[in-house]
Amino acid sequence: MRIVSKKLVPLVGVVALGLLSACSSLQTPVTSDVAVSNAAVESAVSAGGSEFAPLEMNAARSKLAQAKQALSVSDYELAIRLADASRADAKLAQAKANSTKAQAAANALDQDIEMLRNEIKRNTP
Repeated sequence: MRIVSKKLVPLVGVVALGLLSACSSLQTPVTSDVAVSNAAVESAVSAGGSEFAPLEMNAARSKLAQAKQALSVSDYELAIRLADASRADAKLAQAKANSTKAQAAANALDQDIEMLRNEIKRNTP
């Protein structure tokens, strides 16, 4: 019995060390995932996401805050999932904002074209 336990102690130590190193190596990618998601949220805000897609922006901010909280308690898998979801919501908000602004620009052009047509009709004998 003592021989088995003496052989198991180093093995258990190696396994534990491997698990600890796997967890610490996971922290770096998670930290960068959260940072990328934070940048995506900021980019969406700059694009007008808060104005044109408030629901998506609120979801992105909430999930980002939850990802940061999960990261602070070393729940790396949850942090990754929440950071990815936050990034997706932020990209959707940015796309909606860009689409809304493009639609408004197209509508303004349509009005300008209509005004020019009316002007041409008025000036044509």
